Amino acid sequence: MIDIAIIGKGPAGWSCAITARMRGLSATVIAPRNDTGWLRSAERIDNYPGMPQVSGREMLDAFREQALAMGAEEHHGLVRQIMPTGGHFMLLVENDVMEAGAVVLAMGAARPKLLPGEEEHLGRGVSYCATCDGMFYRGKRIAVLSSSMQGVEESGFLAGLVSELDYYSLKPHNTDDLPDLAVRCEAKPNAISRDEQGMVLATDQGDRHYDGIFVFRAAMPLGMLLSDLKTEGSFIPVDRAMQTNIPGVFAAGDCTGQPLQIAKAVGEGNVAAISAAGFLAKKG
Repeated sequence: MIDIAIIGKGPAGWSCAITARMRGLSATVIAPRNDTGWLRSAERIDNYPGMPQVSGREMLDAFREQALAMGAEEHHGLVRQIMPTGGHFMLLVENDVMEAGAVVLAMGAARPKLLPGEEEHLGRGVSYCATCDGMFYRGKRIAVLSSSMQGVEESGFLAGLVSELDYYSLKPHNTDDLPDLAVRCEAKPNAISRDEQGMVLATDQGDRHYDGIFVFRAAMPLGMLLSDLKTEGSFIPVDRAMQTNIPGVFAAGDCTGQPLQIAKAVGEGNVAAISAAGFLAKKG
């Protein structure tokens, strides 16, 4: 059981981890290995106190090294779902399950753009998890839509179950390791729907029918990540304690809204950790 699971490895996430460790709490920072964010590509930052003319990469590396040296842990993987269960939280991270007493959302402001019809058919022909749902498509025909190497890896698992697998690249990435069963499709997916024949993937080269469609991206839509989480557009509303509308779930950094500044993210990460510590203390 982790005391605090922190989703996102930007300034807010590492700040939260540092403060959590100062409070004697276990903290794990969870994010995809290649999730770099905009800050890592910034060549020069001049407005962060005490670190003049530093690059974004240098700043993030310093935050990370300090947190890990204090005992925080790092786990690579995309959090697919967060489920409140009896006073704590279960997190589905890729194909692993983790358990935490409190959760801090610090994923930044970016939100994935969904295909029309994707959200409406989630759990009804559309899936984000091969391990969770692959068995439902044994011997059937599926499509895999992916923006990264994760789709290639998940296709390796799915190929052992299904009879046909078409692979669509939502963004350019290396597909050399696709299983032999997979067929690389050059068509561009435009929308998802359903008719009497099953799932319909509309592409720029016409409609194609499947029994199921698996989608793999570097981020999850907020509404699918955590059921009942209140949002305002692309942001998560919080109070001064960084508490969301769900007890035990806090948010910090760019995901809480303007201003999108490093100093603000670091401060909110600090407050989120303090509030999470108080929440855990009340639970005993």
